[in-house]
Amino acid sequence: MEVKQLASKTLTGLKVRTCNANEMNAGTAKIAELWQKFGEKYTSKLTKDSKVYGVYTNYESDVTGDFDVIACSDEQSINLRDSVTVTTHAGSYLVFSGEGEMPDAIIDLWGEIWQYFSSDDCRYTRTYTSDYEYYKTATEVEIAIAIAE
Repeated sequence: MEVKQLASKTLTGLKVRTCNANEMNAGTAKIAELWQKFGEKYTSKLTKDSKVYGVYTNYESDVTGDFDVIACSDEQSINLRDSVTVTTHAGSYLVFSGEGEMPDAIIDLWGEIWQYFSSDDCRYTRTYTSDYEYYKTATEVEIAIAIAE
């Protein structure tokens, strides 16, 4: 992991509102279905240069509260009737990298992040403004967590 200063990004995609407790239960989880819908509606509109992101924003509080998840891309031509636009916050992010079969690699990386931020020796404070996953390749992902400067 490393601290990076990241610019804001304006992205387009599909949104759900959820919380971590709901995502731990197959009956109430929404994120997997969100990504399935994104794949069905948007994948054919992406180019080889399109970047795909998962943005987490509009946090109610912290890891226990509700938040928005937007499966999205920087490809502006994917603006469909049910699309939303989201702009990430510019600022300091702690960026974690993972590699492997999706979605297992992303789930494992989030586990690492939660463990890091709940540890006694954590040096950074999450701001809960906007965090995001950046899918670099089919097997590589980065997760950027907004932190206080």
